[in-house]
Amino acid sequence: MPRIAYVNGRYVRHAEAAVHIEDRGYQFADGVYEVCEIARGYIIDMTRHLDRLDRSLRELEIQWPLHRAALESVVREVVRRNKVTNGLVYLQVTRGVAPRDHFFPAPETKPAIVVTAKRLDPTISAKRAEVGLKVVTVPENRWDRVDIKTVGLLPNVLAKQKARKAGAGEAWFVDADGMVKEGASTNAWIVTADGKLVTRPAEYGILRGVTRAGVLDLAASMGLVVEERPFSVEEAQSAREAFVTAASTVVMPVVEIDGRPVANGHPGCLALSLRQSFFDIAEKTPAC
Repeated sequence: MPRIAYVNGRYVRHAEAAVHIEDRGYQFADGVYEVCEIARGYIIDMTRHLDRLDRSLRELEIQWPLHRAALESVVREVVRRNKVTNGLVYLQVTRGVAPRDHFFPAPETKPAIVVTAKRLDPTISAKRAEVGLKVVTVPENRWDRVDIKTVGLLPNVLAKQKARKAGAGEAWFVDADGMVKEGASTNAWIVTADGKLVTRPAEYGILRGVTRAGVLDLAASMGLVVEERPFSVEEAQSAREAFVTAASTVVMPVVEIDGRPVANGHPGCLALSLRQSFFDIAEKTPAC
């Protein structure tokens, strides 16, 4: 069955989907995106993802490409047409197509939108969680507004590639004070010796992860203590557990940081417990 994409008002074959060469997302990375998990036939935490999309659009002064309710319908339809039960749905909105110029285009320029969906085998991620993730650290070299989920991801791409070359699956950005900020595509967490969850505050300097927010809700329901504060690479390496969160990974244990094992070098029990329970507390929107 051919994949189907939604591009600027039309459902088209994925292989034939295209945007104009003067789309500002292509020319300037002048756009934003969201990725939602699809699990067991449900779109996970769509409300929070669209809330964050709204914030990103407002921060960049980009208009919604269509009404929110209509976009929700498009997302569900793309998932339905692609028959995705487990996987990801991707939304991208740019400022639109206009002659290349650094200034914003004319106000009547329509934002451009693309929505795609793809299947993923959940057993692959489950097996990865049983082994755990290796992480390398890289100096922070991104712009200050990483709280906006823009398509300008070149530093993240380079960090991911460095991780792959080192035999790792993720890279953590570290600030000038040696404190962990976040992963190239994840939020970073540790578990202290006394069982407290620690993650960097999301008011500034990191992306306010939707899965991160869900884990905070889950931790509260489990009676766990959470400290939103910076932590150093050394504290992470010495922690009882470490893990990352994202829509694409849910909760993924970290077993090694810069070549040094975390605890006994195996996935931690708390991270695995959070992963197991996440679906139960997440918002679930039927895909069809």
